[in-house]
Amino acid sequence: MTAARTLPLGTWLRVFARLFSVQGGFNYEVMIGNGIAYAAEPAFRLLPGGRGGDAYRTAMARHCRYFNAHPYLAALAVGALVRAELDGEDPTRIERFRTACCGPLGASGDRLVWASWLPFCSALAMLAFGLGLSAAGVVGVFVGTFNVGHVALRVWGLRAGYREGLKVAAALGSPVLRQGPLHVAHGAALVAGAALPLVLQRVGSQEHSALMVEVAVASVLAAVLARFQGRIDGWHVGMAGLAIFVLYSVVR
Repeated sequence: MTAARTLPLGTWLRVFARLFSVQGGFNYEVMIGNGIAYAAEPAFRLLPGGRGGDAYRTAMARHCRYFNAHPYLAALAVGALVRAELDGEDPTRIERFRTACCGPLGASGDRLVWASWLPFCSALAMLAFGLGLSAAGVVGVFVGTFNVGHVALRVWGLRAGYREGLKVAAALGSPVLRQGPLHVAHGAALVAGAALPLVLQRVGSQEHSALMVEVAVASVLAAVLARFQGRIDGWHVGMAGLAIFVLYSVVR
């Protein structure tokens, strides 16, 4: 792996913008393979022969094949594959890399985003509801917080992937991916614990009869946790309960 060549700012921006559409060509034959090729295409124009040259067409054909990973961490793969193609790496090595990184990028992304960051943002939005924010404010807190997180993850992934190239395993060992899910999950539990009494208080103050519903739902949730102990995470159930209360209060 040679020293990374500097990409023009316009190329960086086009590749980054296309990362938000990697699922646009999703299908069960190649999964997000078409999206990976589409995102990397602006950088492939820098290959010998330019756009439409043999190297360009070969790279596009190679990366339109099967590839599956978390859509947010796909940025890490795009950065690494762009670096590998521009460095003229052996196509066999590139193919092995594409095959090997699918699993880790999928699992790490699921743990960090769906199992940690999404619940944290949901708990934060519910805390905002409990503190008295309007429905629009609650939605704004959730959407704003979630988008800040996943955009930052894409920025980090693209930069780290391009910097490391096919040696991107070092980036997969980053504390962001190894310890991040645990810390974010702890934060989600803390925020949910603070949000619960505030949400119940607000819902109960708006309609006294809702208090009986809250007690009944809490009893059912306690029974479910006791019955499925060890097979279900309590915070998942708690988040679902909080979501029901919020939806009830907003929709009614």
